[in-house]
Amino acid sequence: MARWDTIQVEGHPMRVYLDVPAGAGASPVPGVVVIQHGPGLDRFIEDRVEDLARHGYLAVAPDLYHRQPDDGADMMARIGRLRDREILTDVDATITHLRRQPERVGDLAVLGFCMGGRVTFMLAAARPAAWRAAGVFYGGSIMKPWGDGPAPFDLTRDITSPMIGFFGADDTNPSPEDVKKIDVELTRLGKAHEFHMYDGAGHAFLNFTNAERYRSGPAKDAWEKMLGFLERHVKGAGRRG
Repeated sequence: MARWDTIQVEGHPMRVYLDVPAGAGASPVPGVVVIQHGPGLDRFIEDRVEDLARHGYLAVAPDLYHRQPDDGADMMARIGRLRDREILTDVDATITHLRRQPERVGDLAVLGFCMGGRVTFMLAAARPAAWRAAGVFYGGSIMKPWGDGPAPFDLTRDITSPMIGFFGADDTNPSPEDVKKIDVELTRLGKAHEFHMYDGAGHAFLNFTNAERYRSGPAKDAWEKMLGFLERHVKGAGRRG
């Protein structure tokens, strides 16, 4: 059953939304860390966590805005306050929390939407040993650092897990040109990846809570491809291991 837990990160309480698959027992359960989009841990992100649990994953989404005051700031202002170093600390704490669950957690994947797609790319490079797979949904600003340190794009060489990406041809961040640049760099460095571009879709096309942006056909296709990718690289890895 899905629930909210609260953990401590550098003295700050951080909520995480967690769901455990039915029938989880003594055998290790694959896990997925879900990285929020700009609106935060809203109903869309909750739904992704719940659907992953229905498909057999112990899924969790951390609230990356937990350090910020509840001052009514708009989404772009909240995103602008995030710092990569703090996000890494938040996700490390989230993984530790997963590992402490009564259900034994096996291999892990990470996936994220919008700003969470950018964070996923960064995590794949900055924490390569943590993941069996990474899923990037229309991650913008991959070429820009948040705070001190390198941009996620500059860490591409360190990625070791296979990556899947989903993008809208009508998006501006990331634009098709941005996606091509990332694709070329991953290819140049010999990184296993597959990217999917959807005509007639822009940013946030999976977000069913935003009627203007949601595109049901591409959303269904992308999510099914993501689940298949996880089946091959996370569940399959566990069976082989």
